[in-house]
Amino acid sequence: MLFYMNLSSRCMSAVHLFRHAVFETSVAHPDQLPAPLAPEIAFAGRSNAGKSSAINTLVGHTRLAFVSKTPGRTQLINLFRMRNGAALVDLPGYGYADVPEKVRREWQGLLERYLTRRENLVGLVLIMDARRPFTDLDRQMVEWFATTGRPIHCLLTKADKLTRSEQAKALKAAKDAAAAMLGSITLQLFSSLKKTGIEDAERAIAPWLETAPTSP
Repeated sequence: MLFYMNLSSRCMSAVHLFRHAVFETSVAHPDQLPAPLAPEIAFAGRSNAGKSSAINTLVGHTRLAFVSKTPGRTQLINLFRMRNGAALVDLPGYGYADVPEKVRREWQGLLERYLTRRENLVGLVLIMDARRPFTDLDRQMVEWFATTGRPIHCLLTKADKLTRSEQAKALKAAKDAAAAMLGSITLQLFSSLKKTGIEDAERAIAPWLETAPTSP
């Protein structure tokens, strides 16, 4: 039976959950990750969905997660350790057209293996552009992860590029699409530019750590 380390966050507010996370390691394969002793929260999304910017916004650091000018460039799994002992795991972006087919297949295999087999993974944060949510590859990610029974929280990024009316329509359309899928899926609007949606994200994700088992 797997045991996790005790987390001080159990008595902490959800506010600033991700603040002060620090880089721990980059690996090319899930087998190279640290021993699964503490809960992990995975962040995944298309290469142009603003995943790195969203992570930087949540942690309050401008360059913790590398924002590449060439989407699809980062091929590593990056792990950031949070103050409560849990980890934020930044998975390689997917879906970039200029990546060779062989590389795309390798990335997909890596993502699927991590999402379906990592025993201490407590939830998935799926990053999607609010203007183009639930592409075929996003749906594939949901299908993979839904089989684990763990929750998925979707950040609809770049919401600042939409008017309020368009934001409401985009959120409703995404919720309707999610309702037709398997799994426990929640959604929200998010903007790295305007720094909006941070508290909503923290409140949605914090309970995942509270339900993680601990050692005696």
